[in-house]
Amino acid sequence: MLEEISISGLGVIDKAGAEFHEGLTVLTGETGAGKTMVVTSLHLLSGARADAGRVRSGQSRAVVEGRFRTTGADAAEVLDASGAELDEDGTVIAVRTVNADGRSRAHLGGRSVPVGLLGQFTSGQLAIHGQNDQLRLLRSEHQRDALDRFSAEAITKPLKTYREARERWITLADQLRDRQANSREIAQESDRLKFGLDEIDKVAPQPHEDEEIAATVRRLSDLETIRTAAVSALDAVTGAGPDADVASGSSVLDGLGAARTMLETQADDTLRALLPRIEEALTVVGDIGEELSSFVSGLPVDAAELEQLLQRQAELKSLVRKYAPDIDGVIGWADSARSRLAEIGDSSESLDELAVRVTAAREDVAAAAVKLTKVRVKAAKSLASKVSSELTGLAMGDAQLEVSVVPDDSADSGRRAIDIDGRTLHAGSHGVDKVEFGLTAHAGAQARPIAKSASGGELSRVMLALEVVLAGPGGGSTMVFDEVDAGVGGRAAVEIGRRLAKLARAHQVIVVTHLPQVAAFADNHLLIGKQTSAGKSKSSRVTSSVEVLDRDERVAELARMLAGLGDSDTGRAHAEELLSTAENEKTAF
Repeated sequence: MLEEISISGLGVIDKAGAEFHEGLTVLTGETGAGKTMVVTSLHLLSGARADAGRVRSGQSRAVVEGRFRTTGADAAEVLDASGAELDEDGTVIAVRTVNADGRSRAHLGGRSVPVGLLGQFTSGQLAIHGQNDQLRLLRSEHQRDALDRFSAEAITKPLKTYREARERWITLADQLRDRQANSREIAQESDRLKFGLDEIDKVAPQPHEDEEIAATVRRLSDLETIRTAAVSALDAVTGAGPDADVASGSSVLDGLGAARTMLETQADDTLRALLPRIEEALTVVGDIGEELSSFVSGLPVDAAELEQLLQRQAELKSLVRKYAPDIDGVIGWADSARSRLAEIGDSSESLDELAVRVTAAREDVAAAAVKLTKVRVKAAKSLASKVSSELTGLAMGDAQLEVSVVPDDSADSGRRAIDIDGRTLHAGSHGVDKVEFGLTAHAGAQARPIAKSASGGELSRVMLALEVVLAGPGGGSTMVFDEVDAGVGGRAAVEIGRRLAKLARAHQVIVVTHLPQVAAFADNHLLIGKQTSAGKSKSSRVTSSVEVLDRDERVAELARMLAGLGDSDTGRAHAEELLSTAENEKTAF
């Protein structure tokens, strides 16, 4: 509940404050006195966009301060999250400041908070309805929102299920579209990889082969010199060269063998101690001889093998130029290419699988949408019945509200279209339904959209009836109505005042009105006064004030509202009668 508000530097209001109580509070005053600024201040506390143009001329900033007595777990959660502190009496103060340069700040319970968090708190405390809300009510999406508000918990689960299914479908459908769009690039990549693998497979390179061939080529480039050196070394070590004189016994092995024989025949211990070392030398020289023999036998007989190696080296170099810095890199590229081809090869199958998943997800959306529609259709009948009953009490005779839930047909089978019962429907975030409010003027008449059939006064009463139904019987919240009685007069105005007074038995209701018939039903009456004074530049300045009226002052204000009669006996008599009648009727609630 809103207990108090303080405003400074906002529009025509220099400084003003007012206390609010339970029941119905009306704000009246002459045109231009600043009644709308009071509602604007509440909008600011609700997180509305800051408008520097609202700051009073000559002031550096506008400040709105509201004191709320909180209700509901949501409010407590916001207060806890923001670190806001309650006053000793259990109330919390919300402040919104708008500087002349357009910058805005918000405070809640003595703590600086984001404007959005302030709005999150006050949105649970205030429900503000003005003439703009009447215009929004003409739009289908706002009519749907009203129906969903009425459905309350019944629609929460099916709407959540639908949105989750829709999100899955959109994600999968987008993936499929992207994959299909890339199919040409994938085909081109596959052709490049296959061509490279064919070229590499024809050469069939082996690990380190390029290094080994390079070493062999260097050796074969001076084949005869290398052969002569190797044969000579082999002859010296083993005496096994092709030109060796076996009888001479001049090889290293022969010398070591002769030394061993001579030492073995000696009895001297020192000489015999040398035998293990001679045996070791014989082993090492023998190994050298075997390696030299293997090397000599492995040398080509002629230069033909060198040509073959050079040709092989050229093939390997061709691969290295295209695919990697060396042959091992070429082999690694080939392995990666085979893995990528396997992945691409599965792409056609994965695309088919993804398409199946998209179809299944679309069917899930359709099934969830059907359930959502059923909930809305059921709720629409109840909403229409309850609002129609309210309209009867608002002097609209036999007028009936009709709430229709119709499919939202899609012009084409685009990205967000689904098929239900042979119809292509647009699957929006709120479902596949359009909600239309129609008004039947009298029994037997055909319902017509309220945008085409309702007058300004009728639209005001339809909106009021709708808000009364949506408010429900539970109390605690504050409902603010800004001239929702526009375009209404006579008996209809009396009925609106009576209905607002009834509504105020369960809710705190604040109404800005120009109708005396509505003001007469108030439990609390605030007058927004206007004073005009000359400024320093000799131009006039308007300043507003807020005054709480007692009963006698209410009579005078009602007289002014009736016909500008002021304190005339006739005006006061008429106003007294109107006020007394309203007071008597309220006792029967």
